[in-house]
Amino acid sequence: MSPALGVFIMMNNYFHDVATALLAASGIAMWLIVKKYDDNTNTDVTVYFLSIYRGITKLARFSLCWILIGGIPRTIAYKDFEWANAVGKNQVPALIAKHVLAFALVGTGVYLWVKLNNRIKDIKSNQNLAR
Repeated sequence: MSPALGVFIMMNNYFHDVATALLAASGIAMWLIVKKYDDNTNTDVTVYFLSIYRGITKLARFSLCWILIGGIPRTIAYKDFEWANAVGKNQVPALIAKHVLAFALVGTGVYLWVKLNNRIKDIKSNQNLAR
């Protein structure tokens, strides 16, 4: 593997891990904001709330796209880049734990965003906002 390709894969892997955490963190943050909103009947508050939702949703979608697209080179280089390094340093259990955590974070993020999208639909219909 060339040094430039190695740097690309390493940076991709770091950003892939960040995107994984960001997907879950954005879902948790938005869930907390929805709990504070609590069916507020003030239209201005609802409009502001929905603008926050749109912004955080863009961040979550970007994270999910990075997870999916960035996973391609990570998977291709996995054996040579991550697996070989872990085996050489007797860190296979740590690598397994990292992947279990990563799958849990992605699963949590996706679950929260599906629930949040359903809740937002309810809020919009209750407020008669079609945006």
